[in-house]
Amino acid sequence: MTNTEIRPVGPEPARTRKSRRTGQIGKSSGSTAATTIRTRGTRLLAVLFLAPTVVGIVVFTVAPIVGSVVLSFFQWDVIDDPRWAGAANYRKILTDSTVLISFRNTLVFMVLAVALQLLVALVLAIAVNGRMPKWLRSVFRSAFFFPLVLSAASISVVMKYLFNQDFGPVNWLLGTVGVPSVPWLTSENGAMAAVVLAYVWQQFGFSFLLFVGGLNNIPKEVHEAASLDGASGVRKHLAITLPLLSPTLLVASVVGIINALQVFEQPYVLTAGGPGDSTRTVVMVIYETAFEQLRFGEASAVGVLLFALIMAVTALQFRLSRRYVHYQ
Repeated sequence: MTNTEIRPVGPEPARTRKSRRTGQIGKSSGSTAATTIRTRGTRLLAVLFLAPTVVGIVVFTVAPIVGSVVLSFFQWDVIDDPRWAGAANYRKILTDSTVLISFRNTLVFMVLAVALQLLVALVLAIAVNGRMPKWLRSVFRSAFFFPLVLSAASISVVMKYLFNQDFGPVNWLLGTVGVPSVPWLTSENGAMAAVVLAYVWQQFGFSFLLFVGGLNNIPKEVHEAASLDGASGVRKHLAITLPLLSPTLLVASVVGIINALQVFEQPYVLTAGGPGDSTRTVVMVIYETAFEQLRFGEASAVGVLLFALIMAVTALQFRLSRRYVHYQ
């Protein structure tokens, strides 16, 4: 015979029910405690990973911005103690012809450089994204991106030689086709053109890579359907490629405008702001006012105005993007 445990029929004793509930509560409490420990550990790990970046942003971005805003209300030459100036620095720079000309030059440069940069990058991205061997496409991508990793100052030194009016290769090539020598660096229009070309040659690689990535995300079926409907190549790019590429165009234009408004190395090395003040930019004025004339308060005020201009232009871009940017 098998020994079978006989359980009493009837209500469970109170002591047994209490011990069972106690065991369930203990298991639940242990599970909750373990979950809490894991959550705290995950949060601590996230804080440890984010801390270097946050500290870097605060120390090297936020703190200098706040310091520049505060310093713009003082007069300081590094030698003497800062003296409160109030809005005098802003009144002075807003009536300074050199500062006003530098803002005009910077805006003109921004329009020319960003427009040419986006156009060249887009055309080359469409060409490279066409039918060609994969290895050749990789060669072009690397070649077009390579100038971006070089020093802007070193590129400007080379460009200064290329655009030299007397012995520069650019004028020599123009002379072989009957074009007279162009005073690239000694005339107002020629100097601005040389600065724009030198800047675009280095910077278009970034926009080029953005456009290549954006073109690869456009479904091929859309172009195939347009071809079946009889659309030409130019028509397909205007009606299909550009609308679908508009988010990438927005990113490229925002980054391009922010960088162009802060241009410094190319005009400083190529023309030193000349002839006259025709290529003097805002950042050049900040540098000269602060480190050559030791007027850090006025330089900070110019920097604050440039920061406000960048924020205003960027906000306008995002405002217009609601109408002209199309997301798939």
